Amino acid sequence: MYIVQIASECAPVIKAGGLGDVVYGLSRELEARGHSIEIILPKYNNMRYDHIWGLHDAYQDLCVPWYGDRIHCSVFCGWVHGRLCFFIEPHSEDFYFDRGTYYGCDDDPLRFAFFSKAALEFLLKSNKRPDVIHCHDWQTGLVPVMLYEMYQHHGMEHQRVLYTIHNFKHQGFAGTEILWATGLNREAYYFHYDRLRDNFNPFSLNFMKGGIVYANHVNTVSPHHAWEAMHEDCSFGLGHTLHLKGFKFSGILNGIDPKIWNPETDDHIPSPYSSATFEDKTLNQKALREKLLLRVCDKPIVAFIGRLDDQKGMHLVHHAMYHALNRGAQFVLLGSATDRQTNDWFWHEKHFLNDNPDIHLELSFNEELAHLIYAGANMMVVPSKFEPCGLTQLISLRYGTVPVVRGVGGLVSTVFDWDYDNEHPREERTGFVFYDTDQYAMESALNRAIDLYYNEPQLFQQLALQGMQYDYSWKNSGEEYIAIYDRIRHR
Repeated sequence: MYIVQIASECAPVIKAGGLGDVVYGLSRELEARGHSIEIILPKYNNMRYDHIWGLHDAYQDLCVPWYGDRIHCSVFCGWVHGRLCFFIEPHSEDFYFDRGTYYGCDDDPLRFAFFSKAALEFLLKSNKRPDVIHCHDWQTGLVPVMLYEMYQHHGMEHQRVLYTIHNFKHQGFAGTEILWATGLNREAYYFHYDRLRDNFNPFSLNFMKGGIVYANHVNTVSPHHAWEAMHEDCSFGLGHTLHLKGFKFSGILNGIDPKIWNPETDDHIPSPYSSATFEDKTLNQKALREKLLLRVCDKPIVAFIGRLDDQKGMHLVHHAMYHALNRGAQFVLLGSATDRQTNDWFWHEKHFLNDNPDIHLELSFNEELAHLIYAGANMMVVPSKFEPCGLTQLISLRYGTVPVVRGVGGLVSTVFDWDYDNEHPREERTGFVFYDTDQYAMESALNRAIDLYYNEPQLFQQLALQGMQYDYSWKNSGEEYIAIYDRIRHR
């Protein structure tokens, strides 16, 4: 099959979160299975150009209709660690992608509506006719809308769309200006409740709702999160739409790329190891302490890696820091805040704890340091309020770092509680799970992990090794995506 992915991120050249990892990892898996994959991305001025090989002009004169006029674009082509990517650069006084940031601008809906329009225009003008267009999150929610309302009448009637939702919290909202900018135009038509009108604000169009309504199939990134989106409040107002479109909605668990996340071959850690040489994990623990100037001791290292964002349960992360210290453990945090209040809060904590030799807060994101923390930590806390899939716990399991997670979304699908899981025998369990959002629930799970580490170290090691045996690569998920591609292209 010929598949084109349209997305706002692709790791490692453009990465703000897990979306970038998914686009790259899934593309690599599909190519390994013999499919032809191309990825269309915005050409941000702050992306990692050092990860692109052979960047060159691919289409110099792409004129994208916009507000009744046209914006001239250049399309560049290059290979990102073997993946063929096209980067769209608009030559506009609005400088849509020349802002030193991927997201966070007041006109983000306009920026990504233009990107979606330009991506379809590029496919049309360059005569690319993929079997499936696979688009991701709110930024590309208008792709299936414009494909079926406009572009199918201009030679793209056979293309089918899979729309993957990675995070329901961010849906993309705009008013009538989007319709006139993209050429969709008909306000009364698109503001109909059955099309793009937001479920709660009658004066707003919802990009993600448009993607759900118009795509041939919709999925989110774990089966349990798909259930949550349908039956709980995790869809942030889109539950009714999902119920109406439930016949084409499913969940597929994300994977991790074993070429990048593999303790046996990881170039970013000083002492590669496997389940057969698990004792070498302690050498990485020693290196982590040296790098972060932590006290050399026999205490377990508890870690958190991720965005400092309300979704990730910041009040529980903060509490875990102090509780771990009180329970005789060390704590390492790696992440950057998504809002000023959280940033100020954790910088205050960093200064307050600066002289404590058992804790280190690294308030930025560093890919190389992340690898060392996964390899050197003993436990990983993931206390998310909601977590569609989560990659942190999957990587932790791969590195023999025991996850302590809240039982939501993909976390509950991949971490099986050592003490209380009734669906898996003891030899298949992988971590510790709690369900409530209060500090006492988190304390209970973290206490059980620390107690097992201190009181029964052989069992703690057994638990860590059991986690390493699970295969959360893209192998199984890739098969599920291919099955969906096959199904929708034959409709």
